[in-house]
Amino acid sequence: MKASLKPGLKHRIAFKVTDNKTVPALYPESGDFSTMPPVFATGFMVGLFEWCCTELLAQHLDEGEGSLGVVVNFTHDAATPPGMTVTVDCEITEVEGKRVKFTVAGHDGMDKIGGGTHERFVINRAKFDERVAAKAAKAAA
Repeated sequence: MKASLKPGLKHRIAFKVTDNKTVPALYPESGDFSTMPPVFATGFMVGLFEWCCTELLAQHLDEGEGSLGVVVNFTHDAATPPGMTVTVDCEITEVEGKRVKFTVAGHDGMDKIGGGTHERFVINRAKFDERVAAKAAKAAA
C-alpha cells in the first residue's frame, strides 16, 4: 500500500441502469425474482458501491496488491428504473493496517437511493490466488 492511502480521499462514479441490472435479472433461475418489479436490484447496487471503492483504493495500491470486500452495511432507500443514472460517492474514513473503511452514498438524480459503510481488505493477489487454487483442488478431490 502506498503512503498516499489516507482517510479523506474521495471518488465518484456514474452508471446508467440497464434492464440487465434489475431485480428479475439478478438471478434469472429464481422464480420469485423473475416476478419482482424491474428496478435496480439491491445486489447490483451493492456491487456498484463496491466498484466505486475499488477504483479509489486501486489508485493507492502497490504492484501485485488487490482488495476484497469484507463488510457491507448498506440501505437501499429508493427504487431506480432502467434508463436513470446512479451517481456513487465514496470516501475513505479509516485505514487500519490492511483494512480500509469507506462511507458510500448513491443518488439517481431524484432520490438518494442508498448508502452506508463498506470495508475492504488489501491482499497480495498471487498469494490469494494460490490459496483459492489449493481450496478448489481439495474440494475436487
